[in-house]
Amino acid sequence: MRKVVFIDVVHDILKQRLEDKGFDCIDATSIGLNGVLQEIKSAFGIVIRSRFTLDETILSLASNLKFIARSGSGTENIDANYCSKKGIMLFSSPEGNRNAVAEHALGFLLSLLNNFHKAQLEISRGFWLRKENTGRELSSCTVGIIGCGNNGLSFAKKLVALGARVLVYDKYKTIDEPGVENVSLEAFYACVNVLSFHVPETEETIGLGDYDFFSKFHEPLFVLNICRGKVIKTKGLVRAMKEQQVLGAALDVLEYESKSFESFFETKLPEAFVYLKTSPNVMLTPHIGGWTNESYFGLSNVLADKILASFT
Repeated sequence: MRKVVFIDVVHDILKQRLEDKGFDCIDATSIGLNGVLQEIKSAFGIVIRSRFTLDETILSLASNLKFIARSGSGTENIDANYCSKKGIMLFSSPEGNRNAVAEHALGFLLSLLNNFHKAQLEISRGFWLRKENTGRELSSCTVGIIGCGNNGLSFAKKLVALGARVLVYDKYKTIDEPGVENVSLEAFYACVNVLSFHVPETEETIGLGDYDFFSKFHEPLFVLNICRGKVIKTKGLVRAMKEQQVLGAALDVLEYESKSFESFFETKLPEAFVYLKTSPNVMLTPHIGGWTNESYFGLSNVLADKILASFT
């Protein structure tokens, strides 16, 4: 029997499809770490989101492990090097929520360009300011996408369809898509007035969006982050906003995030976060960019496709 341990809650379609092919699916979503460690000792596969970090110490207990399925796009909570050494297949499912992420990014951008959040705050306080909230059309923007995998490319396609100029800087690939221009980093700095991050969290990308980075852009810009919070240094972003180098920001993720982010608000909040939280030209959402009813199904269905293609 091939035992698959579900550490996090995912859509039932994954369990259903695996069981239909003879896998034994174990629900470990409500037991503590010690119980999970006992279960994975005999696991053929593990399904996880972000509840635990699967480092070498934990993974070395699973002597029969053949795959790890991460519901979502990032795999920074899994020791990929150890998996590679041990021949453990690592699956993720960015295809399952790329449209959700792209639509979230588009909503963010349209809201920033048209001052939706600022105008709503003003109206709630009794101010009806029309001229002060004059918007900009998307077709007047040059949007720079840094990192163009599943999510970045999905966003790029929507922007092209709506008439924006779309530039892409991706260090590791060239994008072959109508309307999308692959450019050097220097050209990126020279032309972009909307910047959207779509990179994984790696040693190379952590802290990429700091004050010095934002200062290199020739035009003041709007900044979106819907990938990983640690990609942007919040203090640097706030400094760039105070100096009008960044005109507005929309962040679905924050560098302060942890596995228990809810308790963050029970402590003294960092000064930079307070600035973001109270700024009319900033929009914040609680890491929901990839979460829709449709993507919840899609993430698990894509994982089922990949697992079954490899093990049946």
